Amino acid sequence: MSEPIIVVNHVSMMFNIASEQLNSLKEYFIKIMRRQLHFKKFMALEDIDFVVNRGEQYGIVGTNGSGKSTLLKIIAGVLEPTEGRVAIGGTIAPLIELGAGFDMELTARENIYLNGALLGYSKEFINERFDDIVDFAEVRDFLDMPMKNYSSGMVARVAFAVATATIPDILVVDEALSVGDFIFQEKCERRIAELVQEHQTTLLFVSHSIEQVERVCKKAVWIEKGHMRMIGDVQDVCEAYRNLNA
Repeated sequence: MSEPIIVVNHVSMMFNIASEQLNSLKEYFIKIMRRQLHFKKFMALEDIDFVVNRGEQYGIVGTNGSGKSTLLKIIAGVLEPTEGRVAIGGTIAPLIELGAGFDMELTARENIYLNGALLGYSKEFINERFDDIVDFAEVRDFLDMPMKNYSSGMVARVAFAVATATIPDILVVDEALSVGDFIFQEKCERRIAELVQEHQTTLLFVSHSIEQVERVCKKAVWIEKGHMRMIGDVQDVCEAYRNLNA
């Protein structure tokens, strides 16, 4: 029987955007005190409603600025929706903003423990899996180098390795693989497939590459300008999305 693990219930998200560009915090507060600062409302998501069952692999597609990342942040608990609610039925490992949870002044070794703690891992847990994390990320020769000297691809490697050191109920991936090299992307895709097939991990996946979404996912949601356009089989949704952009 199907077991719902993510329930997105009529979610809307509205942001207030300043109507003019301000160059400093001082200027911002002066405008606020003089009541000269005005905001315009921007509806990033409107009435998004769908259910993901345990073990399903959903891709989320849409043009830039369509609300994909905002939706993932709401599901991961980073943002609170303006309306509606999201119910999560398990542990979640988010790979949303590259470098989030890292202190770039610290070394990779230190950041593995820091990021692990933010994900709820104990020091003992990281100790046991440290070598596996380092080997998967392929950064052993750079462990004691500050992460500010890492390329974006190397940061992505460490982030992915730490996030998948355990077996999450839900893995949320937002563009984190797009900065890595092709060989490492394949390695990550194999790890995702292993989590899904052997442990029934649920996947929410955003990528600029529609081909990658089709490889990794079985189903897809198409969000355009904050509205849900289509949901269903990944091939059908991606083909409709391609046709619109053609």
